[in-house]
Amino acid sequence: QVQLVESGGGLVQAGGSLRLSCAASGSIFSINAMGWYRQAPGKQRELVARITSGGSTNYADSVKGRFTISRDNGKNTMYLQMNSLKPEDTAVYYCNAVVMKYSTYPTSYDYWGQGTQVTVSS
Repeated sequence: QVQLVESGGGLVQAGGSLRLSCAASGSIFSINAMGWYRQAPGKQRELVARITSGGSTNYADSVKGRFTISRDNGKNTMYLQMNSLKPEDTAVYYCNAVVMKYSTYPTSYDYWGQGTQVTVSS
């Protein structure tokens, strides 16, 4: 099985910073794209940022210039540096990874973390 474990969420004042981490573990052959999604109360889950195995990134317009996604392929870990946080960034943040397991080679599947709460107070 593959597990994605997020950490780094919490409560921060507007203008502050947080750094989220997502560590993947299990019988992993390779990880293709990874991404951060968020879901605020009463809203649909939305893409925040995404990074390919080669390091190409894309961001939601609402976070461009404030958030930075990165990954350490050797550690199967992804990060999200969030600066200049706003109250509207408050949500549960989920890690997503497209993973190829040894047992399912060459097919990849989507995996999700359990989510970490980010709350930005005004």
